[in-house]
Amino acid sequence: MSTPHWPQASAVELEDWGAGSNTLAGAPRASGKILSQNPDGSSECGLWSCTPGTRKVTFAADEFCHFLSGHGSYVHENGEQIPVTAGTLVFFPAGWTGISIITQTLTKAFMCR
Repeated sequence: MSTPHWPQASAVELEDWGAGSNTLAGAPRASGKILSQNPDGSSECGLWSCTPGTRKVTFAADEFCHFLSGHGSYVHENGEQIPVTAGTLVFFPAGWTGISIITQTLTKAFMCR
């Protein structure tokens, strides 16, 4: 079995994932690429990018994120603010609910389980 790997995240061609139905302000549009997924769907990893705007978000599964570029913040429904920029690492536990405010297109590598 071969180990999936990519020398540069910037070389991965992202697919258009659309605008979504959770937009609160602006016109954010997501794109991404699933790089690996367990056959049973129990976990996956990939790249995700979204243009500026504000969206309501709920993480259905545990998700670890390494933000690669851009600027924004996540605001939990309890008011906790998490600023994100290139290099920021965040673990969102399953059920985390709040809003995402993207001020400069954000790109992240993620792992869900």
